[in-house]
Amino acid sequence: MPLDLLRQVSRTFSLSLGVLPKSLRAPIGLAYLFARAADTIADTRLVDGRDRVDLLKALRQALAASGPVPAITGLAAAQANLGERRLLERIAECFEALDRLAPDDAARVRGVLATITEGMIFDLTRFPGADARALQALETLDDLDRYTYLVAGCVGEFWTEMHVAHRPRLARWDLPVMKARGVRFGKALQMTNVLRDLPRDLRIGRCYLPRRELAALGLAPADLLDPRSADPVRPLIGRLLRGTLDHYEVAWQYALEIPRAEIRMRLACAWPLLIGLGTLELLAGSRELLAPERRIKLSRAAVRGILARSAFTVWSNRTLAADAARLRRRIAV
Repeated sequence: MPLDLLRQVSRTFSLSLGVLPKSLRAPIGLAYLFARAADTIADTRLVDGRDRVDLLKALRQALAASGPVPAITGLAAAQANLGERRLLERIAECFEALDRLAPDDAARVRGVLATITEGMIFDLTRFPGADARALQALETLDDLDRYTYLVAGCVGEFWTEMHVAHRPRLARWDLPVMKARGVRFGKALQMTNVLRDLPRDLRIGRCYLPRRELAALGLAPADLLDPRSADPVRPLIGRLLRGTLDHYEVAWQYALEIPRAEIRMRLACAWPLLIGLGTLELLAGSRELLAPERRIKLSRAAVRGILARSAFTVWSNRTLAADAARLRRRIAV
């Protein structure tokens, strides 16, 4: 697997992948690379939305082993991000690596990518515009929940199935229960992204805050383009933050069910949860939620601090749970 590409396209995920047992790195890493390639296709603004949908469908067909490798390398030159450019240029290597996986692992990778790309096609279809002039919104909270499942919740199911298949210590897990918790894990992280990226998404025509919920506050999606709408929309943001925190509570239940001997898996799960809660704290305390020039994210120093502390706390359910509770108390919603 072209592991060097992972480090170029995701700092956070490459950290988690790097601590996983060796047998899991290739299938999970490949799933991430394909998902990132699909996301790059979906976000390439120099290509018409309908053409992007067609390219995503071609990618889905190829991943289902029923079509040729799609001609997406031509999009590489349009990518400002060097890692994403190289990923598209080398997509054939990813397909070759997928063909080398064990059949069961390859089937799981293909399955999760079918769901993720369905979510991306849903996204492009629901938001056909490319800027604020064509701003559209999801209609209901159910639409938002479906979206977060398609692009992230399904990853929790995949992650769980992969680990149970490869790690004998997880044989005692109740698979349906843990898969359901895994879905909540993925939704927690995706909702964090939705709330963090709200100003940016609005300016590319996407409002993930549901129209009906905005209307109940006397707001329209276009009102959110004005940073002064941060206060009027805060009740809805607060509800979504509380719902996201509920997802995190279940995600921590997932992490704490991982046997202590599975230290690599515990780290790979604890890191995104700790970073995600730290990001939610910044979001909950920000008065500039709608300011397009404001990028809300943890500093590199804060992330390094989380990694360093977790090396000592990951062994203990009590200490990990206490860390999670401490972060939760700091998030005022």
